[in-house]
Amino acid sequence: MFNFNQISLNTVIEIGIINQKNLIIMQNLFASLPLAAQMATDDYVGFTFFVGCMAMMAASAFFFLSMNGFDKKWRTSILVSGLITFIAAVHYWYMRDYWAEFGESPTFFRYVDWILTVPLMCVEFYLILKAAGAKKSLMWRMIFFSVVMLVTGYIGEAVNREMAQIWGLISGLAYFAIVYDIWFGEAKKLAEAAGGAVLSAHKTLCWFVLVGWAIYPIGYMAGTPGWYDGIFGGLDLDIIYNIGDAVNKIGFGLVIYGLAVAKSEEK
Repeated sequence: MFNFNQISLNTVIEIGIINQKNLIIMQNLFASLPLAAQMATDDYVGFTFFVGCMAMMAASAFFFLSMNGFDKKWRTSILVSGLITFIAAVHYWYMRDYWAEFGESPTFFRYVDWILTVPLMCVEFYLILKAAGAKKSLMWRMIFFSVVMLVTGYIGEAVNREMAQIWGLISGLAYFAIVYDIWFGEAKKLAEAAGGAVLSAHKTLCWFVLVGWAIYPIGYMAGTPGWYDGIFGGLDLDIIYNIGDAVNKIGFGLVIYGLAVAKSEEK
């Protein structure tokens, strides 16, 4: 019997096991495989990119397919939930291949994802509070602060790392402006006026923002100079971000879905 570990490709070709044409075809097929398919078994960062992508895709399908089961006034909220996870799934598809090819954190793609999905998560607050009298000014204010938070965060992490503390401070202030609005400001008052399932959903989303979103500024401090860099005990930040993204985005959507179910059952 042949020991294929001890013979070269040229020998394999010469003895007729495989011809040159078929070898080229096999090489081209392997080269065309997604880089994720060539992932090492101990690549835990790549694994979380892959799982995150699949989880976001599954969540998107769930939200989109469930839309028609609710009243029209809740379909937009479910649609936005599906868009959030769908946008994230597309970006995670690119990020996992970027990681597989270069072995570097796909910072640019991650921030492009956040600049699209985080404002949409802010829109969700407006949509669930709209029936209680929420005005578009609330939505645009939260969107503005979310964009400031992300743009300044990107500058500090990828463009001007020498001033990471200054940019991080600005980003943090924008984050806490959102936290204040939903916990103590106009959004909080509207949720209390709505009461019932809306108030319950609002409180849960508030906890997602306060606790779930806190992963990102903490990760920023751990990954940029001038801060304490041992926050996560040496665990790769991409693993933290990937898990945080999946929990926050899918979790946000499930809270909205649960609210829509509760409101439908009230009739």
